[in-house]
Parts: sequence; structure tokens; C-alpha cells
Amino acid sequence: MTEAVTPYDKPDQPPSESSSAPAAEPASEPAFSPSDIRDGAAIALVLGVAGVLLGLLWVWLAPRVQYVSNGEAVFLRDTESEARIGADGTFLLLSVGFGVLSAVAVFLWRRSGGAAQVVGLAVGSVFAALVGWRVGLWLGPSSDLVAVARKAGKGVPFDAPLELLAHGALLGWPMAAVVVHLALTALWGTRDPAPELALWPSGYYQAPVDSAAPAPFSDPSGTEPPRP
Repeated sequence: MTEAVTPYDKPDQPPSESSSAPAAEPASEPAFSPSDIRDGAAIALVLGVAGVLLGLLWVWLAPRVQYVSNGEAVFLRDTESEARIGADGTFLLLSVGFGVLSAVAVFLWRRSGGAAQVVGLAVGSVFAALVGWRVGLWLGPSSDLVAVARKAGKGVPFDAPLELLAHGALLGWPMAAVVVHLALTALWGTRDPAPELALWPSGYYQAPVDSAAPAPFSDPSGTEPPRP
């Protein structure tokens, strides 16, 4: 019969504190630091202002739909015109172009990336698309067709108000900005250092052996004790 050997502390040494004291948990870092929040807010603000430029270019480049009046009603001058679809396509192409440019600018400004920058880029892009849409409607031709037709006169064509029939084009800027920014970060963004591998102990714990104490069940004569 053998006796279980358990680790113990020597009498002349105080008990080890590592075995009794609980391990201190590392302090959890906040998801967004104040600097990250400021960067995201700055990105959203700058993109919102850039939406005005989108509206100006949309008014300038979008094809025009023309109406004509016969003195009693207003009709399309060209019923087979694709100018309405062209206005939506122009807005979408401009939005995608602004999205790519904004993603490249944000990546070059903060190459390290971060969730706060992506959120600011997405929110600012949505706001910029809405601003560009409303600015284009405001700067485009008047929506009061009766007043414009009366001013133009009978049989004289005039421009129809600028409209965005496909509201899904408003997502062109945010989708292009987020996708391009994530692609740039994945390809050329800064990398975190690889974690070091932990080294495990090569052997088990062995209790200290006192050379002066005799081994259990040891016989000085070297003869085996009689068995029952």
C-alpha cells in the first residue's frame, strides 16, 4: 500500500500566495475609444457636405425630359425618350464614383482601419446620398408644371422636373464606399502582430524529496518481509 504524495510548503517558509490569491482579470477595453468616435464623426460630417457636390453634378449631367403644352394639358414631347432612366443611371454612377473616392480617402487618412471608421463611412455616405438627391431636386427645374407651361407658352417645349424614380440608387454611395474600404483594408491595411505560442512545462510536478527520511516499507537487511 502506497501513500499519496501531495505538494506542501516547508515549515520555515510562509505559504505561497499564488495558490490562494485569485487571478486578476484583465481590464476590458472599450469597443470605441474617444479618438475613434471623433474620427467616425468627422468622416460622416465631411461626406455629408460632399453630398452637395453630388447634387450639383446630377443637375448638370442628367438628361432632361421635356414637356409641351397645347394650352389645355401637358404632354411628353418624346414619348419614347429614355431620359427618365438616364437620370437615375446618372445619379447611380455618380454615387458609385463618390463612394470609391471617399473609401480611398478614408483609407489613406487612417490606414489602420477600425469599426468606428467603417460606421462613420457608412452613415456619412447614406446622408450624403440623401443630401445630393434633395439638392438636385431643389436646383433642378420647377415641379409646378402648370406655371412653367403657362410661362413657356403653347407649343413651346420646357424641361420637366428632375426626379429619381429608382430610390435604390441612393444605396450606390454607401455600398461602394464600404465594400472598397474593406477591400483596401484587407489588402494593404496594417496587420496586428501574431500572438506568441505559450510554452508548456515539459514534466509533471514532483514533490521535494528529503534524503534523510527513509523510504516507506524499506528493510535495512534487504530481505523481503513475510507475506501473510
